[in-house]
Amino acid sequence: MTINHHVRVYRSEENLPREEQLAWRIAEVATDPVEVDADVIDMIINRVIDNAAVAAASLTRRPVSAARQQALDHPASVNGKGATVFGCALERTTSPEWAAWANGVAVRELDYHDTYLAADYSHPADNIPAILAVAQHVGSTGNDVVRGIATGYEIQVDLVKAICLHKHKIDHVAHLGPSAAAGIGTLLGLDTATIYQAVGQALHTTTATRQSRKGEISTWKAHAPAFAGKMAVEAVDRAMRGETSPSPIYEGEDGVIAWMLDGPDASYDVPLPASGEPKRAILETYTKEHSAEYQAQALIDLARHLHEKNPELGNPDNVESIVIHTSHHTHYVIGSGANDPQKYDPTASRETLDHSIPYIFAVALQDGSWHHVDSYTPERASRPDTVALWQSITTAEDEEWTRRYHTPDPNEKAFGGRVVITLRDGTTIEDEIAVADAHPLGAGSFGREQYVNKFRMLAEPVLTPEEIERFLDLAQRLPELSAQEVAQLSIVAKPGVLAQAPAPRGLF
Repeated sequence: MTINHHVRVYRSEENLPREEQLAWRIAEVATDPVEVDADVIDMIINRVIDNAAVAAASLTRRPVSAARQQALDHPASVNGKGATVFGCALERTTSPEWAAWANGVAVRELDYHDTYLAADYSHPADNIPAILAVAQHVGSTGNDVVRGIATGYEIQVDLVKAICLHKHKIDHVAHLGPSAAAGIGTLLGLDTATIYQAVGQALHTTTATRQSRKGEISTWKAHAPAFAGKMAVEAVDRAMRGETSPSPIYEGEDGVIAWMLDGPDASYDVPLPASGEPKRAILETYTKEHSAEYQAQALIDLARHLHEKNPELGNPDNVESIVIHTSHHTHYVIGSGANDPQKYDPTASRETLDHSIPYIFAVALQDGSWHHVDSYTPERASRPDTVALWQSITTAEDEEWTRRYHTPDPNEKAFGGRVVITLRDGTTIEDEIAVADAHPLGAGSFGREQYVNKFRMLAEPVLTPEEIERFLDLAQRLPELSAQEVAQLSIVAKPGVLAQAPAPRGLF
């Protein structure tokens, strides 16, 4: 059964034994030797494939190239074999923290992999690059990797269920640092005390403001989770050397909750698996069919369906207004409720357009599709008829959609909305959608076939057919892989592909 761990702020004169601290409870979950269920293993394989797919599609993008160059400018550290970097030859390894950095940026750049939304936001597959990099460096088996990833997902999902960072404008990767550190601890078979110190250090170093996802959104959006993964690797390294971390990191009088979250009178109930309870949180998460913020996924599908039934809606001359009635988070994060003028700016960055549901809905309504490159080009964003339609679209919070967003009932939980289109002749068209087509409860729910197809589609331009098959074979045998095979669990670009990417020089 799940146990709710009650968390509150303690004054300095109060005694809070470390065994009662949230960081310790997280470490206990990480050290629990419970086996990983077969359906969880199957989903872990899916997400390893998914990460490689979106990384392949981003290999030549400037932020990914910059992170890759930084990583390659650092040799593998001396106490291991090093870790691979997406796109590079398998023998071209780097230190695990830098591989976590480069691969984390590649995975996150296109906003195209998995998500979990509850009290806060998360992309739990951001745990995988750090865990896999350490596994390759130290020579872990595929079964070790599976166990580490199961922990990373479990801890991140459990934290996201209970503790809202967004309300206090703290970036959601503050839940990723502890989860990745815990996952690495499971991978390495570390003891509870060591993982406890790593979790505390990882949280302490990964709390930052949410300005990276506000206004004119910068390329740091893709780097933030990679940084958290890198910090998690370094936190584990320090903890293994016997170094300690701020404590209690969550509950302390000057800790995260008291000064960054709900304050000295705050309390939370964090659900964590009991001893011997399988780690199944990955099954509550969902991937993306479209390269856009998750709360846009269902609305893209709704726009596609409306395009098929009423293609004339894409002509701004026919439309007076479009109002998307949706949840609080969707309205205030990617909707007009954010009050970000950049969300209506045709010259905005890709990262900004990715967080503008008015833009995304306009393009999907006109094109009847969504593409990870073509839908974001400056030419597409500045097309006059698109700009006109885009400017007519607003969002509004609807209490029912907010309730469904937060409900713990997975059969009722929804991330969509209701669209009201008012035509210039005064007639209205209404339609709604609860979950994206690719969602487990959606019209086109993703299974292994869909994950593999997504990988083939995104990898085909940059990987050879032989490389595509080599990677898919390894990934689908993940729990059986030897340490030598884990070391090859990466993707190698076709000759000349990486040479097309920018190669920025910096300090290293």
